Amino acid sequence: MAGGWEFPGGKVEQGEEPFAALKRELHEELGIDVHDAAPLIAYEHQYPHRRVLLDLWVVTRYSGEPQPLDAPALQWVAVDELERAGLLEADLPMIGALAGRKELLTKIAERNQR
Repeated sequence: MAGGWEFPGGKVEQGEEPFAALKRELHEELGIDVHDAAPLIAYEHQYPHRRVLLDLWVVTRYSGEPQPLDAPALQWVAVDELERAGLLEADLPMIGALAGRKELLTKIAERNQR
């Protein structure tokens, strides 16, 4: 889906637990090591050619400096700006889930900046 923005992550391998997949994917895509995270929302999206299960987690503690290892660019976007960020259609339901947890996300971001 060239040109669209999406949240980092990817497929859960057969036999892999979702948290293990999150850790692996974020290490591969961003070069960070996830220490703690909590699931936020999970839902299915039907593309014309396939159905995907999307599972959004809030990473509450990580180490390393995020960098775009698997994409041409990395962009930090405030929750209030996500609707204008050009997200792929499948990621749009995540905006409401994130907006509902904005206070928590702000606290986590502040803690991770220390």
